[in-house]
Amino acid sequence: MAHEQVESRLMAYGHTACAGCGEAVAARTVAEAAGPDVIIANATGCLEVFTTRFPRSSWQVPWIHSLFENAASVASGIEVALKALGRAGEVKVIAQGGDGATADIGMGAISGMLERGHDILYVCYDTEVYSNTGYQRSGLTPLDALTTTSPAGAMSWGNATRKKDLPAIFAAHGAVYVATSTAGFPTDITRKVKKALSLAGPRYLQIHCPCVAGWGIDSSKGIRLARIAVNSGLYPIFEMEEGVLTRVRKIKPDELLPVVEYLKEQKRFSHLFKSPGGRDHIEAIQLAANSNIERYGLMT
Repeated sequence: MAHEQVESRLMAYGHTACAGCGEAVAARTVAEAAGPDVIIANATGCLEVFTTRFPRSSWQVPWIHSLFENAASVASGIEVALKALGRAGEVKVIAQGGDGATADIGMGAISGMLERGHDILYVCYDTEVYSNTGYQRSGLTPLDALTTTSPAGAMSWGNATRKKDLPAIFAAHGAVYVATSTAGFPTDITRKVKKALSLAGPRYLQIHCPCVAGWGIDSSKGIRLARIAVNSGLYPIFEMEEGVLTRVRKIKPDELLPVVEYLKEQKRFSHLFKSPGGRDHIEAIQLAANSNIERYGLMT
């Protein structure tokens, strides 16, 4: 019985992710929600490395490793091939990558996938940093976060740019379904993957995934911090269909938390608590969270 339970995992145990890796939780949940009738095109990145160390693979479904920039292009080719074989609809196609492969290096390929209207679900595992190559900033790194390419110091408060609004960008491309989720709530991931795969056309799911080493956190705290990000308003969880906001995860008044609860346990934000003027930056981050709460109507 135990053997059958392990074999049923479509992303099997035994990979080499860090203890407490949010991306591992999210990817396993996506695979299980998608089911066995799926083909996955995976961009270069941390997920690809820790699940496919030669000569083994954790993937129990057809899985293709592409370059950093072209998972969406490879998935597009797979989708067209399935149509040519008369198997459209039988097998689902998922393209996936980290925030670097999605927000930066692969943006052009994803734009083309969406523009052409391919029947593909694209999943972004948003660790908010290039987790595999040395923790450099990406287009989804939040404001003031310390990374190896946005260090904090006498002349810098860390990352100087705001997080790209990829859901809005992809909705503007005409994606039929756009949603955000988090490794903090795996049941939410499951529901959204199943819903996305029930629809036809280009779809996008962005999942917030704590990175233990990149964020500088204890391996036991990632899931809790992911939930705090949601309950502070910093990472709104919502769904859009045909460009229209249709559903949000509400924050109960007794669950609303200040952003300081999220920031204080991460080394990437520790400079905000040590340097003069840091309080002003924390207040600015709080204002951004407040803006999200108002924009998406997050409070019950």
